[in-house]
Amino acid sequence: MKKSTKILLNNAVTYGIVIIAFLLCELAISGTVSGFKISRSLKGQLVPICVYVVMAVSLNLVVGFSGELSLGHAGFMSIGAFSGIIASQWIGSAFPDAAPDAVRIIAALITGGVIAGIAGILIGIPVLRLRGDYLAIVTLAFGEIIRNLLNCVYFSADGAALHFGFNNPNLPGKLIVNGPMGATGVNRLATFEAGFVLVLFTLFVVMNLVGSRSGRAIMAARDNRIAAEAMGINVTKYKMIAFVTSAALAGMAGALYGLNFATTQAAKFKFDTSILVLVFVVLGGIGSIRGSVIAATLLTILPEVLRGFGDYRMLVYAIVLIVVMITTNSPLLLSLLNRVRPQKAGIAKEGSDA
Repeated sequence: MKKSTKILLNNAVTYGIVIIAFLLCELAISGTVSGFKISRSLKGQLVPICVYVVMAVSLNLVVGFSGELSLGHAGFMSIGAFSGIIASQWIGSAFPDAAPDAVRIIAALITGGVIAGIAGILIGIPVLRLRGDYLAIVTLAFGEIIRNLLNCVYFSADGAALHFGFNNPNLPGKLIVNGPMGATGVNRLATFEAGFVLVLFTLFVVMNLVGSRSGRAIMAARDNRIAAEAMGINVTKYKMIAFVTSAALAGMAGALYGLNFATTQAAKFKFDTSILVLVFVVLGGIGSIRGSVIAATLLTILPEVLRGFGDYRMLVYAIVLIVVMITTNSPLLLSLLNRVRPQKAGIAKEGSDA
């Protein structure tokens, strides 16, 4: 089987898993099949699941394919969340009778992605010249700086006019972003369908980038930077492409996340959020897009499933993470997988010869 055909088949399987999961969820929500219904708590988790899938896949582009450790992904998510909320609320204020929800959601996603992408460029120019732990520390600081700045920002909408203040809440019109109180009175426009479309868009962007010439250059720089530079590859340029693309997708995920709640505060985008997304990437497999999708889905649902354990819920959650980590990195399991793969390859070869 040709490598290009294998990549297309692999991508098709990933799309198929996401589409089948969406159809099953829609079927469970509609309740058309007797006994096949989704619980209320799980229904409330559908949009966050889509958000975290996008976050995990986008971070995997930096960690898995670019080979850089970024701990500031929550910063790009927060930028996208607040800029998306501002865009959506301003459109609703400026065009109250001519702005359907779909238009406001699309405008919020585009605004969140563009603003987060610009922030990715500004932070990426100095940061991507660093390596190893230094890059991780700087991106961590970036996320904390953004969170603290958002606590000092005020935005208000007065008809078609948009007003901004820094540590100044005395603005005309209705406040959209109210400093430490965050964005309040947000119209909850986020839907599971919008999240599904965003997941498909993210998969399309990331998988096509990875399979392109730029993607091969990104992975070449990851595997051996010196050799890549010797072959004429502009390592900084291609790492910047991966970093900015990841930031823009995280911003779009943040915009959808912000529109899923009536109130969004900067405290929701702490360092813990970046670590959580990194856990999704590591447990799903660094460099595995499909693994990121599955890990983000299961680990977002898991705390709700473990709610019956009460005070021991997070303890059980941590034990599950440790067991999964040990199992996936077990030499015995890896050796078994390596034995199975050659057998599959032999069977396929015999079938082709026949």
